[in-house]
Amino acid sequence: MKIKTYNKISKKGLNLFPVNYEVGDALEAADAILVRSATLHDIPFDPELKAIARAGAGTNNVPIDRCNEAGIVVFNTPGANANAVKELVTAALIMSARPIYPAIEWLQSLNETADFNKVVEKGKSNFIGPEIAGKRLGVIGLGAIGIKVANLAVHLGMEVYGYDPYLSVDNAWSL
Repeated sequence: MKIKTYNKISKKGLNLFPVNYEVGDALEAADAILVRSATLHDIPFDPELKAIARAGAGTNNVPIDRCNEAGIVVFNTPGANANAVKELVTAALIMSARPIYPAIEWLQSLNETADFNKVVEKGKSNFIGPEIAGKRLGVIGLGAIGIKVANLAVHLGMEVYGYDPYLSVDNAWSL
């Protein structure tokens, strides 16, 4: 089996394929395509192509109509990167509440200060920000990522409101 890759795909994941699979970005006449964000709308497909796997939640970069006509199976991997996105959202929440980046810049500007400890003690109050505990957070979309963000926000002491008109029973039980 030949699997053509588009974009940089983690070696950790690629190493899970059996040894008799050929996997790479230079393959011709592939049986399958593995893609992350590259758009396939203008790429011609080999007649041997059987499947396209999208390493991500959506399939907007895959020409679904053309695949349907050619009998090419298309699937995605929703939730595969949900934990990483949850962590980035958490970092953004905290950085939006507190002036972390300006504080880092200020500290870096003090690298030659003789009385470093005194200056830091005196100036650190300029970078106080509100705690996120007790704040309200709205999460729109309670899929794999939304659930993780909502649950973490609750653990951080936030009041969380969620909205998802397509919420599944399994996802509801995960909240």
